[in-house]
Amino acid sequence: MDILRKFYQATWATTGGRISLLVFGFCVILAIVGPWIAPFDPMARNYDAAGKLLRLAPPSSEHWLGTTVFGRDVFSQMLWGARPAMIIGVLTAVGSVIIGLNFGLIAGYFGGRIDSLLMRITDILLGLPFLPFIIVVLSLSGRSIWTIVLAMVVVLWRSTARIVRAEVMSLRERQFVAAARTTGASDFDILYREIAPNVLPLAMTSITFALAWAIITEASIGFLGFGDPDVVSWGSIIYEAYASQMMYRAPWWVVPPGVAIMVLVTSVYFIGRAYEDVVNPRLQEGR
Repeated sequence: MDILRKFYQATWATTGGRISLLVFGFCVILAIVGPWIAPFDPMARNYDAAGKLLRLAPPSSEHWLGTTVFGRDVFSQMLWGARPAMIIGVLTAVGSVIIGLNFGLIAGYFGGRIDSLLMRITDILLGLPFLPFIIVVLSLSGRSIWTIVLAMVVVLWRSTARIVRAEVMSLRERQFVAAARTTGASDFDILYREIAPNVLPLAMTSITFALAWAIITEASIGFLGFGDPDVVSWGSIIYEAYASQMMYRAPWWVVPPGVAIMVLVTSVYFIGRAYEDVVNPRLQEGR
């Protein structure tokens, strides 16, 4: 919890970080309460007083963002779509950073054959094309949210492992590590009590960028039609508009999810940059 407090304080120290945190916090709240406050069922067809399907109805007082070609309320779909974006993004980011952090710690500390083995595994995964690999996995194993998370976690930890490994190789030669060895501390204690706290700031930076990548990838998967068919997501909203050939005729159907994805990913990116500027002042010196 201490690292989270420091992360919050460091990010809140800059104007861009404060704005981004507020935007991200709003999106988190929306993901939690969105399905409860949605005025309509996102998959239900809506009809007017005469019983006619409200097909491509423009925004109105009843349907704030209009309706789709199927008569579904776009505003309700937007509220429901925030939840899968946040669930997939957060779970993927946390899972990938946990794996990458442990790979980097073990490889950097022990070196030798262990380092070679773990880094060869990392190199193999670095050679996999990110989005095509996820699409293949979803095609073979089913298109659920959990499969999407697992597929992204498998390949998204690669860069974190290499960054952490490089830092650990430097830290293992420091005096505080040598002092821990002389007191009889085990390798596990040295790794997770002495070295790990010093690389956690790197991990927190990685988690923000992994979160942004996961949100973009989730939207891309939904747009390509490989998302969970039982879940409404921002990417699937755009996919339905594209498949219906209504992207230009019904901007109220396409623009809201596109703007939502852009705003959320941008806020996450600037949170990472704000935190990175605070924990690594050398970056500011080069600007």
